[in-house]
Amino acid sequence: MEAVPGYSPSFWVRVCHALPRLDFNLQTQDNVFSPDSWEYQQTLLVLSSLSAIALLLSLLVVLCFLIHYCCCHRADGGSGSEEDEDEDTSGGRGYGGRKQAGICCVTWVSVTAVTLCCVAIGIGFYGNSEANDGMYQLTSSLLTANYTLGSINLLVSDTIVGLQLSVSGPLTTLEELFSTSMPFLVSTRTCRRLSETVVTTLSSLTLGPPPKIPPLRGRGINGSSVLTPPPPTLMPPSLAPPPTILASPVSGPFSPGWAANTLMVNEDYRWLSYVLLLLLDLVVCLFILLGLAKQARWLLVLMTVLAWLALFLSWGSLGLETATVVALSDFCSDPNTFVVNSSHFNSGTSAEILDYYLMCSKQMSSPFQQLLTQSQRALSSIHTHLASLEREALSQFPKAERPLKEVQLILNATESNFHQLVALLNCRGLNKDYTDSLKGLCFDGIEGLLCLSLYSFLSALAFTAILCSLPGAWRTFPSDLEEYEDSDSENEDPFTSHQARRQTAMGPQRGALPTFYTYQGASWIPPFSSAPPLPTPNASCNGSPGYEAMPLVARRPSPPSVSSSALATFPP
Repeated sequence: MEAVPGYSPSFWVRVCHALPRLDFNLQTQDNVFSPDSWEYQQTLLVLSSLSAIALLLSLLVVLCFLIHYCCCHRADGGSGSEEDEDEDTSGGRGYGGRKQAGICCVTWVSVTAVTLCCVAIGIGFYGNSEANDGMYQLTSSLLTANYTLGSINLLVSDTIVGLQLSVSGPLTTLEELFSTSMPFLVSTRTCRRLSETVVTTLSSLTLGPPPKIPPLRGRGINGSSVLTPPPPTLMPPSLAPPPTILASPVSGPFSPGWAANTLMVNEDYRWLSYVLLLLLDLVVCLFILLGLAKQARWLLVLMTVLAWLALFLSWGSLGLETATVVALSDFCSDPNTFVVNSSHFNSGTSAEILDYYLMCSKQMSSPFQQLLTQSQRALSSIHTHLASLEREALSQFPKAERPLKEVQLILNATESNFHQLVALLNCRGLNKDYTDSLKGLCFDGIEGLLCLSLYSFLSALAFTAILCSLPGAWRTFPSDLEEYEDSDSENEDPFTSHQARRQTAMGPQRGALPTFYTYQGASWIPPFSSAPPLPTPNASCNGSPGYEAMPLVARRPSPPSVSSSALATFPP
């Protein structure tokens, strides 16, 4: 079928439409949009199952990392703890060096994954906004088209009601007054017949079901009185409720009002769901960084549970978005074919009307042109007969002045409604609404869904990396015993850092280096001091016991040396 004027499929529509389609038996299927076909539904389910396969791969990767951290590192930690301590005491990069390297690696992996997740969240917000704009344009265009269709039916019913009112009221009165004058009676009956012809013609102009003609108030042919409601008034789409034109099994070329309202409600729920999902991902990322910075295990456990939930939601949303994008690309590649096939119009006239509104080509003539011309000629003939009656009959029948004025007023209102009806039946307005709805759905809608698909894929990768790095972060956190020891040491000296307290606790177990004021030698006698010398627990370098001297500020001056002659002069 020919393309819609002013609309052509976008690049992304052509790319997604060209994707191969496989059913459950892995057989290639056509990419023609037919949502009621089971074979076409199988192709969408197969595309959605790709995200389930990706989810299984993510779970396997996370499981492998859990096994690596829980089993392999536990065995390495139990067997090589003493060796690591020896290497650390000798100045090499032992357990402490590897631990610092592990902390650095876990930190960078977590920061990179969180950054990727934040980028995905930004893309998700943009895609959600684009999809919402596209759906809003689609629903507003459908509501405007539905308002146009309802206005057509309303004008037709109003015109028919006015003509029937003129037939049953003033024209009947004129027939009674002109019963004695055959020329005037013939003109009056001609006006009645032409009014009935216009009523029959306008009844076939509706795009939806035939209008419901309310009962009239006035004298009928037999003189009985019936009721009529006040004439309907047109309101803008923002104020008027959707017109009730839905009872016919033959649908119009555009979606009715209830479908547009349903799309609006569904779009509100979809938009809110994605906003909540994006906020969940953002909160999880920020609190994971907070837990790593504070080394809070309870916060890390809570965020791990939420990260698992976000991982499942990301892969699940990716499956739904993939199927939706592919289905929309199939529809947007040739929308007219689906609209024509789904309308189930059997008669040639109805198919011609639908094609006229979908294409709206200058070479195509309106299918209502003949009916409108006949109605216009009938109304002009009624005006001519009424003008002749007003010129010739009022002098003979003065009582006919009031019925003639009533018929002319009704006829003027009918002609005003008729001109509005001719303008509304033109294809430009409805075709513009149809084109705008296609642009909103097939441009902004598909681009927004593609951005949401990219967000789901990137967030799923980011949460997979986060879940793989969290066990390594758990191992780097201090245990409960270390925290208890640290708290005791903090009570003793609150100004000492954690690293200094650990070195102080590990000091007695390591070899002490000789101090600068250590005197060595076997024949050396320590100087006089009020405090006894403190023996060091370790031997000096040459094997002789060494004594660590007192600080210089606490050392007393040694007594002067006394010669042997002085000792002989002064006996004890």
